[in-house]
Amino acid sequence: MKPSAQLSQLAEFLQQFGAEQTTIDEVLSQAQVLALPTRHILLHQGQQAEHFYFLLSGLCHACYLTDSGKQFSKEFYWDQDTLIGFEALITQSPSPFLLETLSASELIALPIELIETWRSQGLALYQHLLERQLVFKENKERFMLMYSPEERYQLFTQSFAELNVKLTDYQIASYLGITPISLSRIKKRQNEPQ
Repeated sequence: MKPSAQLSQLAEFLQQFGAEQTTIDEVLSQAQVLALPTRHILLHQGQQAEHFYFLLSGLCHACYLTDSGKQFSKEFYWDQDTLIGFEALITQSPSPFLLETLSASELIALPIELIETWRSQGLALYQHLLERQLVFKENKERFMLMYSPEERYQLFTQSFAELNVKLTDYQIASYLGITPISLSRIKKRQNEPQ
């Protein structure tokens, strides 16, 4: 994909979220198109973010890492997603999670100062991005609290069929808040003849 086509996708996305043309022009002038391999770390847990990202194509993953080596999936991102750590941005603290590519990915990196400026100026664009994230988080919270592990897996496979084949069982289990062994049992039960 040519850089102009990639930047056009970003411009269109920003327009949909209420960005004025001057803001779009400023963003495009600072945009850096990246073509990254699988398992490329965009942001280490505990690192201060220097960029936020717009994902053009591919699959990315945010996860929490424990001292004992466990990994808990926070989120998966795919085409036309924004990768913004709002908690770290708002609290001016290091990232509480690791952010990486799970497949070859094309992204646009933008300086974190852009979104900090949008926040301080109260731009509608910032508000729309924050609201989008809030709605997603509310949905995830409801998903985790209101459904059993079996129901969560069923909903995940229905809602994200394309993701289900791209992720490992470990990643899916982590996202669902269960162990890989539990996921294996759920899959086995679902595959048993009725």
